[in-house]
Amino acid sequence: MVFYTGDPHGDVAEIVEFCRQMRLQPADTLVILGDVGANYYLNERDIYVKEPLNACGPTVLCIHGNHECRPAHVPGYVLQDWNGGQVYIQPEYPHVLFAVDGEVYTLEGREHLVIGGAYSVDKYYRLMRGFRWWEDEQPDEATKAKVEQVLAARGWQMPVVLSHTCPFKYEPVEAFLPGIDQSSVDASTERWLDTIDDRLT
Repeated sequence: MVFYTGDPHGDVAEIVEFCRQMRLQPADTLVILGDVGANYYLNERDIYVKEPLNACGPTVLCIHGNHECRPAHVPGYVLQDWNGGQVYIQPEYPHVLFAVDGEVYTLEGREHLVIGGAYSVDKYYRLMRGFRWWEDEQPDEATKAKVEQVLAARGWQMPVVLSHTCPFKYEPVEAFLPGIDQSSVDASTERWLDTIDDRLT
């Protein structure tokens, strides 16, 4: 089976407990829709996220969020074929996979397109306090072109799109953080996702 969750930000205790209660196995897939926290500190502290995820039972497919480094920039990751696409994997954590933006994976007979990344509304807060922030947090033009080519080749039909943020029209404005000047927020990724959503059948 396939299960979906998101944004643990390094605290995976609830995910691990869920997997234990459900008795999930490697044939099951747990998708974490960004901000996993496994590639945040980029040192031994990340082990405390990767080890429990690797041992919790299912295959864990992680989508890139905006509070983590892309695995392409983290030493030790290699590309590997998986379920019709390519994923990043560290050999010591074989059950924790990181999706590549624009790749399509077949899970339980359904194609899943991945579009990770987003803009960090807390960017300046993090920079002022010396917390980590990554300039390539949003999908770049090459990624957007790849996504559009993949969808065009399929006649703009895709059963499932896995993303970290949502199209602009679906933004949960009632849940916005207070004190953030929304005019300073770069919503280009969400507005681009609007164009994707409008064309999907």
